[in-house]
Amino acid sequence: MRVSRQRIQQRIQDGEKDVKLLQQEVEAINGSADKAVEDSEKIFTELIRLIQKRSSDVKQQIRSQQETEVSRVKELQEKLEQEITELKRKDGELEQLSHTEDHNQFLHNYPSLSALSESTHSSSINIRPLRYFEDVTAAVSETRDKLQDILTEKWTNVSLAATDVDVSLPKPKPKPEPKSRDDFLKYSRQITLDPNTAHTLLSLSEGNRKATVTNEEQSFSSHPDRFTHWWEVLSRESLTGRCYWEVEWRGGGVYVAVAYKNIRRAGDSDECKLGFNNKSWSLRCEKNSYTFYHNEIQTPVSGPPSSRIGVYLDHRAGILSFYSVSKTRTLLHRVQTTFTQPLYAGLRFFNYYFKDPYGNFAEFI
Repeated sequence: MRVSRQRIQQRIQDGEKDVKLLQQEVEAINGSADKAVEDSEKIFTELIRLIQKRSSDVKQQIRSQQETEVSRVKELQEKLEQEITELKRKDGELEQLSHTEDHNQFLHNYPSLSALSESTHSSSINIRPLRYFEDVTAAVSETRDKLQDILTEKWTNVSLAATDVDVSLPKPKPKPEPKSRDDFLKYSRQITLDPNTAHTLLSLSEGNRKATVTNEEQSFSSHPDRFTHWWEVLSRESLTGRCYWEVEWRGGGVYVAVAYKNIRRAGDSDECKLGFNNKSWSLRCEKNSYTFYHNEIQTPVSGPPSSRIGVYLDHRAGILSFYSVSKTRTLLHRVQTTFTQPLYAGLRFFNYYFKDPYGNFAEFI
């Protein structure tokens, strides 16, 4: 009993130390968060002030230029009006002279009345289209677009930095992977595709759960999240915890994938290809073969051909598994790693491996 009590008391002391450490961790997190909020507010306040100052400067410049231009035009207008008045006076005198019957008087007065000085104003008038300050508006719009692009690009990093808080506690042992279909279905997630990420040659249907390759550009709006070269699309839902979903596919082949949100979208580099960078993992499925890709490393995978692929994710334990699903369920490939961000389900279709890829589709079940 004495030994048992000593062990219990030792456990109590260790636990109390851990509680104090965790309390210190809480205080450190709260202090760091408060400082980050304070510093962020200061930075955003400075940014708002800078934008307001630029807005005021642009407004002042426009008004100053407006005043200058209006003054110039009014001055020219006054001179022209004076010239018109003088011409009307001469025209009246010529009209009156035309009625005189004294030829000598006519010949004497006509040269001085008919002499016209050349207008020095009309030739300087340059009527521009009514778009005097549209260039300013265009420049401001361009600045806004660039600022939006910067905020969109950098905001992901800000969000990730805000979520990167790790309390130093031992990770729990991973739970056993499901075995039966019923066990998998306990973690089933309904996946929908995000139209803002879909390549324009992918048609989404069935409530955005099915993607089909087409030969006509889809009328998607412009969006920075869209894949511009590879025929790819990501899910709306972020995936954490334990998740399971299945993909039914037809055609030449498809990549069944997961990826971080900050995977690159624009361009044809490997940074945009699902499975060919360190931000994504993918299983290439063809009629008679499988290949797993991650960070430009490809791994041949053996297993029974199937038009349905099951994907199991245990985010916290760092487990990602792909299954061939038919009458039986066969493990094709398992990944054991550390996921640092929420994942998104993805699909990628072959761009050029087949002569007629159109009509290929994949659907989340």
